[in-house]
Amino acid sequence: MKKAILVLEDGTIFEGSSFGMEGDVIGEIVFNTGMTGYQEILTDPSYCGQIVNMTYPLIGNYGVNIDDFESSKPQVKGFIVRELCKSPSNWRSAETLDHYLKKNHIIGIEGIDTRALTRILRDNGTMNGMISTDVESDVNKKIEQIKAFTINNPVNEVTCKAPYELKGDGFKVAVIDLGAKLNIVRSLSARGCNVHVFPAHTGAKEIMEIQPDGIMLTNGPGNPKDCESIIENIKILIDSGIPIFGICLGHQLIALAHGADTERLKYGHRGCNHPVKDVTKDLTYITSQNHGYTIIESSLNKELAEVSHINMNDGTIEGVRYKNKPVFTVQFHPEASPGPKDTAYLFDEFIQAMTRYREEKA
Repeated sequence: MKKAILVLEDGTIFEGSSFGMEGDVIGEIVFNTGMTGYQEILTDPSYCGQIVNMTYPLIGNYGVNIDDFESSKPQVKGFIVRELCKSPSNWRSAETLDHYLKKNHIIGIEGIDTRALTRILRDNGTMNGMISTDVESDVNKKIEQIKAFTINNPVNEVTCKAPYELKGDGFKVAVIDLGAKLNIVRSLSARGCNVHVFPAHTGAKEIMEIQPDGIMLTNGPGNPKDCESIIENIKILIDSGIPIFGICLGHQLIALAHGADTERLKYGHRGCNHPVKDVTKDLTYITSQNHGYTIIESSLNKELAEVSHINMNDGTIEGVRYKNKPVFTVQFHPEASPGPKDTAYLFDEFIQAMTRYREEKA
């Protein structure tokens, strides 16, 4: 394998070997604490614009299969591992991770101290970086390019380009695709829903025309405050009285639509082992997460909203229920992929909310 370097915007340099495609790539460096699930992580649209560092040391040991994709292609800008497994062993494996990244033009680096990198990000916060196989060029010029990098409107990049439908005999659900993982749609379909998926910037009027029984706002990448037009549409949808379930970015946008505020976390929550307490049930679940922003609790209007879930590591908000409308949201991923399915009950609560809505309309 060819020699490669990882350069951080603070000037830190790690030396390793390249895999996947060769070249240069700049992105926001984040870390994921999952022991498995790299295929789902690579294809999660919420990672748009980011280079993912895996904290678990051996990655690629079960290869890549045709079943576990969360979108049609890898969404990460680059991939960092301690050790790449070159000879995977799994009955579902169709190709190696190296081959998959080469095929999809994604640059990776292995053989660096991923533990040291993670400590830097935890101590100093998320920062930009570059993976490069051009190890002879001027590093100072690379750092200038790295510092200039920004992620602009990534939701526009990952949302579906046109509406589509997955037919079912049950409730009609309008899914606003902010960068949806496929398992969100699968989870609704598994419960018999007739799922209509809309691009992120679809107007509220067009969504209301299908007369949905419920509305789902999905996960997605970027700063929630950049989604101003989407927030205005959400305000109209909230006023309709239709049950709404928000996940991840959808959770943040619904809070902003209610007048709350969000802020960037120092290094985010990314992994499939994050403990979250359901305040109502007084139970703690292990959850799958991927986000860099959180709702500021003091900004929530207590007359309109109550915190339903909290992160047991840092106390940040992980769920909100709204008192005046049938609207509830969570920061984590109840559809998992990767991660435990402990919180899949929230999809069942969404079904119950749509049942009540239909009964009230009848």
